[in-house]
Amino acid sequence: MSPSAAELDLAVATLVDPSLASIVEMVLTRRDGAYEAHAVDGSVRFRRHDPAAAPDGSPGPARDWSFTVDAVTGRDPLGDRATDRFAGLDAELAARFPERAANAYPFAFEQVAQLFDHPHAPDLCVVHTASHHWAEQGGHIGEHGSLGAVQSRAPFLISGPGARSDGLVAGPVAQMVDIAPTVLALLGVDPSTLAGADGRPIDAVLDRAALDRGDGPRHVVGFLLDGCNPNVLYDSVARGEAPHIAGLLSDGTALRDGIVSSLPTVTLPNHTTVITGRHPGHHGILHNAWWDRDRREQVITNSPETWATAMDSLSPGTDSIHHALRRARPGCFTASVNEPADHGAVYSTFDLMRRGVRMGDFPRSAEGLPHSSEMFVRPVKDYALFTQVDHHGTEQAVGIVDGRYLDTDHPLPTFLWVNYALTDSAFHEGGPHSEIARASIRDTDGRIGEVLAALERRGIREQTTVFLCADHGMEESDPAVGGDWSPALAEAGLDVRDEAFGFLYINP
Repeated sequence: MSPSAAELDLAVATLVDPSLASIVEMVLTRRDGAYEAHAVDGSVRFRRHDPAAAPDGSPGPARDWSFTVDAVTGRDPLGDRATDRFAGLDAELAARFPERAANAYPFAFEQVAQLFDHPHAPDLCVVHTASHHWAEQGGHIGEHGSLGAVQSRAPFLISGPGARSDGLVAGPVAQMVDIAPTVLALLGVDPSTLAGADGRPIDAVLDRAALDRGDGPRHVVGFLLDGCNPNVLYDSVARGEAPHIAGLLSDGTALRDGIVSSLPTVTLPNHTTVITGRHPGHHGILHNAWWDRDRREQVITNSPETWATAMDSLSPGTDSIHHALRRARPGCFTASVNEPADHGAVYSTFDLMRRGVRMGDFPRSAEGLPHSSEMFVRPVKDYALFTQVDHHGTEQAVGIVDGRYLDTDHPLPTFLWVNYALTDSAFHEGGPHSEIARASIRDTDGRIGEVLAALERRGIREQTTVFLCADHGMEESDPAVGGDWSPALAEAGLDVRDEAFGFLYINP
């Protein structure tokens, strides 16, 4: 049942008590047609205005929304929505563990509103502080998930026909929902045909004159470097540690201020956002785990046991890049490599797994694999595992581009999507400013180079636009700042289910 107003007020008061101020940045909720953000030193209540809302109340695309503030008490927790805060490695390093009053929350109103559009959205969403270290859940030096600028900012780089070649540019900023419309625009497909898309093409990276002349790409290849901090990635490129990515940037454009992932800024919701152009509250993959109120059961999507069936939780009618391309160009071939968000792809790693197809020889060990940092492969279990996973994914991508994989001939892909997981593992393990994080970029750069070489062999490199992104940022946490809000809620007498560490369901 829904919580009473008194229960909701008690939960908010408990969470924003000064005793939890080191770990709770703010608490988000929706009630009486408005949205609220509460922190230890203030609160804001605001409303969404949605001109394209359906008669039944279903929301229109987020790109059409506007917002007004009803009331502010004390400091407005969402008052700073700057998109360039801590952009650039020096700026991030100078402000490790930023306090709430020094942080910024890009596109915060939109991010909060979209989340609560989902029927199984939590009663309360707790946003942890930048310094919070989840020691009680195993803990990582690198963390993400919040609205804060560093954790929500991901890299975005694009290079090839139809893309501008401006190098690393400051100023323009985009959202994760904008990637799918941008890919369609590059390929000459009307982005408005992507049903329900919240985003729009990123004009700052598109060469509109070339596209108008019909000089866009015939193929697009996208690489996702899971959990990769853009400040660190761009610095690695500048230092010569990622020569293949540097080659892309030399003839392309990268957004210094990044591309902002959707709340919650975690893996599978934003993988799905890239492919669908929708926010998590609209495409249905609400978090890595959440509570289904109707069935009274936990839904987990981001685990080895559930990746293959994760898209079963998509909201009805959710579209994708793959679907939109295949409608516009019947018979075109699209491929999704090592990507759970494979909705509509002709070739999909996880579709093969669902159908019981033997996926070739998975490497038994990471040792001796190309593009493999032995100093971390040997002692760090996850680094070894995801080295093997990413090597196997590279073999698939190269085979697809070469035209034959698993004894099957494949046509040239109009859209090829390749997910790399090693960076997320390494950035969690050592934090974004560690040597293991840098090593994961170097290793992944080598694997990207293998795919680019396959495009050259096939004679389509000059006809292919390549883009690179991540699903969220990664911020260094402080191991001295641990703790959990659950004991305080229990002591207050509240029956609360906490999903994925921050989605709170009262009286579940």
